[in-house]
Amino acid sequence: MGIKGQQYQTYSFDLKMEAMKMKQNGYTNTQITEKLQIKDKDRVKFWWRKFRKDGETAFIDQRGRRNEYKDQDLYIKKLEMENDILKKYLEILNEEVRK
Repeated sequence: MGIKGQQYQTYSFDLKMEAMKMKQNGYTNTQITEKLQIKDKDRVKFWWRKFRKDGETAFIDQRGRRNEYKDQDLYIKKLEMENDILKKYLEILNEEVRK
């Protein structure tokens, strides 16, 4: 949590991708921060972890509602599970009503 009135530094998608390309080419976090004038070397470490996990989509702003999901299959499975749970719940209610 930040201090009241504190301003946060934001970095563009292109700068983040350039940092990740440098990291893939063997540059250290310190070298990357110096060359690209990033204030915190741990920021590059954080970006690297996100980049390895999600690729370029890791740097897309994810605030607010998203029209498309990164992984459609995962979203579909989640909806199917919800439907199965609701069907089981409906069966249980119908059995209780019949008793």
